[in-house]
Amino acid sequence: MEIKITTNHFLKVLHVLSWIIFIGLCIEAGGIIFNTFFTLFLNPIAAKNFWHQIDLSSLLDFDKGYFMVTTFLMTIVAVLKAILFYLIVKILHDKKLNLLQPFNNDLKRFVANMSYLAIGIALFSNWGAKHNHWFLEKGISMPDDNSMGFSGADVWLFMGIILLVIAQIFKRGIEIQSENELTI
Repeated sequence: MEIKITTNHFLKVLHVLSWIIFIGLCIEAGGIIFNTFFTLFLNPIAAKNFWHQIDLSSLLDFDKGYFMVTTFLMTIVAVLKAILFYLIVKILHDKKLNLLQPFNNDLKRFVANMSYLAIGIALFSNWGAKHNHWFLEKGISMPDDNSMGFSGADVWLFMGIILLVIAQIFKRGIEIQSENELTI
């Protein structure tokens, strides 16, 4: 008995995995937002066990404004990641992946938007990591970049640039495809 995995089966599996990751990223973004407001307005002790059990109590004790900026950067990174996977879920759900004619405007726009989001995640992750290291230099006890969601800025930038190049390839492919259609 031979098991044959087609492209459509693979896309269905990716669609399910994308949904799972998207839901997890939405929960993460919502958790960071909820914990920020809960800590600021209801219970400042909650900073000791912030999202994923990270301890931001020394930062909150140092300055509420810096606490808000740090959690705002964490929120932006988490929301951008969720939007990135929303785009993946949306294109797979709307079935805009035409494998017979892969060079279309929807796919070009999708790849370009993903590249911009990846570059945005890289910029905000880098900003958050530098912000975090600045606090460490000031002697404030801070969690590591990974637990705050700021790690991997260089990887996100690399992915964003690669996707930007792929978007340009799609743009050129669309131009060639439309020229060929006009020739016939």
